[in-house]
Amino acid sequence: MTTPFIIMSAPNGARRQKSDHPSLPLTPHELAECAEEIMAAGASILHLHVRDNQGAHSLDVDRYRAAITAIRDVVGDDLIIQATSEAVGQYSRLEQIDMVKQLKPEAVSLALRELVPSEDELSEFADFIDWMRRENIFPQYILYDEADYRRFHSYLERGIFQNDHPFTLCVLGRYQANSSAQDAKSEALKLCTTEAKFPWAVCGFGLHEIEAIHHAAHHGGHIRVGFENNIWKDKKHLLSNHSEMITQCKKAALKENRTIATAHDVRKTLDHKKG
Repeated sequence: MTTPFIIMSAPNGARRQKSDHPSLPLTPHELAECAEEIMAAGASILHLHVRDNQGAHSLDVDRYRAAITAIRDVVGDDLIIQATSEAVGQYSRLEQIDMVKQLKPEAVSLALRELVPSEDELSEFADFIDWMRRENIFPQYILYDEADYRRFHSYLERGIFQNDHPFTLCVLGRYQANSSAQDAKSEALKLCTTEAKFPWAVCGFGLHEIEAIHHAAHHGGHIRVGFENNIWKDKKHLLSNHSEMITQCKKAALKENRTIATAHDVRKTLDHKKG
């Protein structure tokens, strides 16, 4: 039995502006409209960033609440809203944790290297994971390279996540221009996913997003697409909208005889309380 294909959408991210793509959603109203579009297209998770009045990355809890309320008013519970805790060089790990504790989102993404940069923070991180479990918050752990993956796997074997099947996102590439060294790191991390015994998703940057889609669909993983990582249809043309790449995800899943996961499927199959 094949696993339903989870399509996550990251429609804005922390860095891009409307000057990059006019359909980049920044306000609560724009995010709500975008949520309706991506859900209709087949996404089950919206990876949410919010911005300040100048359009810069923010972890402001009130801004998150305003955006989540606007989105819920449009899509109800038919879409999982995953808040980001990304630092973007602005927030400390304690500020990131504090945001999650104040907001108590349904789901949250956590960069392993940001939240637990060394063994010194591991005990505190384990306590945070225990708190999320009690609050029924669904975490996804972001891994940027093979070293992150190996450390994550070590923590998994030690029971840090209190879950035999924690959900991960492996980031293939970077915002900066690709280099041969970065390509090699991405290939190493991609190879790691083929041996993973826990649910994983990948995302790719620029036109590498297409490669990431087919890799995930073929190898039993899941995918995150969206303007956060890619705005290009090809080398000359921008994507028309947020649903265009989601359609590519659905085609890749169909080729591999995989159904498209709904939010209900995700909540059922990736229940983080199942150990």
